[in-house]
Amino acid sequence: MEFEGINKRFEELRVCVIIPTYNNHLTLASVITDVAAYSNHIIVVNDGSTDNTEDIVKSFPQVQLISYPQNVGKGWALRQAFAYAMEKGYQYALTIDSDGQHFAKDIPTFLNKLEDVRDAIIIGSRNMDQAAVPGKSSFGHKFSNFWFWVETGIHCPDTQSGFRLYPLYLLEGMKFYTVKYEFEIEVIVRAVWRGVHMDSVPVTVYYAPKETRVSHFRPFTDFSRVGVLNAFLVVIAFAWIKPRNFFRDLFKKKGRKKILATLYNPNDSDETKALSIGFGIFMGIVPIWGFQLAVAIFLSIIFKLNKALVVFSAHISIPPMIPVVLFLSYKAGEYWMGDKVANIAFSSDISFKSISAHLEQYIYGSLTLAVVASLTVGLVTYALLKLLKKSPAAL
Repeated sequence: MEFEGINKRFEELRVCVIIPTYNNHLTLASVITDVAAYSNHIIVVNDGSTDNTEDIVKSFPQVQLISYPQNVGKGWALRQAFAYAMEKGYQYALTIDSDGQHFAKDIPTFLNKLEDVRDAIIIGSRNMDQAAVPGKSSFGHKFSNFWFWVETGIHCPDTQSGFRLYPLYLLEGMKFYTVKYEFEIEVIVRAVWRGVHMDSVPVTVYYAPKETRVSHFRPFTDFSRVGVLNAFLVVIAFAWIKPRNFFRDLFKKKGRKKILATLYNPNDSDETKALSIGFGIFMGIVPIWGFQLAVAIFLSIIFKLNKALVVFSAHISIPPMIPVVLFLSYKAGEYWMGDKVANIAFSSDISFKSISAHLEQYIYGSLTLAVVASLTVGLVTYALLKLLKKSPAAL
């Protein structure tokens, strides 16, 4: 009776279960059996296994099999399964690992959440505080969660969990670049950038004893891959995504209200708010282009400033303002150059290339402008906050 009820929900919601596998013949049959107790909409991807994986899958007639001879990686397996599932008309895919780490009994929890939240990737959040969790998994969990927050601004409890539900129709048309473990990072970061929401549900996790545990995770190689991917994602996030989102919010009433709410946050003193805005201005002008926001956020955490205000004010150096900032930096540098001063006329086409011939003047000037502008804006902000507090209506 439970199977019929839950399987019907699978069909109504157009959900399938995807099980990517590579040489997990010891646990694969039990995982399929457990999942099949809830649904017969199961897709197994044999990622070039060299054991009897294909024979195991074929012993379950209700299971749809995708198989290819060469092992490529978990990311590739998932990408193939997503494309196949969309061709079959599925709108959602629930992925579960084949090593027995996840429990099929948590499947109804995902369906319950899906019925409330239709446009989100739902992550199965594991309890990583239990004693059986390997040290490398615990470290990787925290490491991954931190970089996901840096890249998206969202706190996700478990970005490495392979037990998750994807809204396939919201990922349609996206081009992915990774094929191994790091795909599970790429897909959620880029989905969030696309506007897909994130949610989570608690799930049970089992780590087999070290002597019987089968893992294809290679610590050095796979951590290196994830590190390189995060480096690219951080650059894209700060060079394009965050400025894009800033402008989107700025021209939306909801976004402006959010900025004002941050400015009037009673939990921060006027001094902290003014320092945060002044510091953001400073970081937006200093000549470390491409790294300004990353460094600003890191230092705002160290100095316990208001991160939202720091990021907001650091956007002084976004495309419409770049020619102005470059020109004023160049002019401010004249003070330090003496007989070596060079003049440049203002133009909306002014760029780094046009001032590269006199880079020393620009660097001196940008540092000078950063200090003067940050002090000026910080002091003006502080004065305005004090003035506005005298008018309750303004708050």
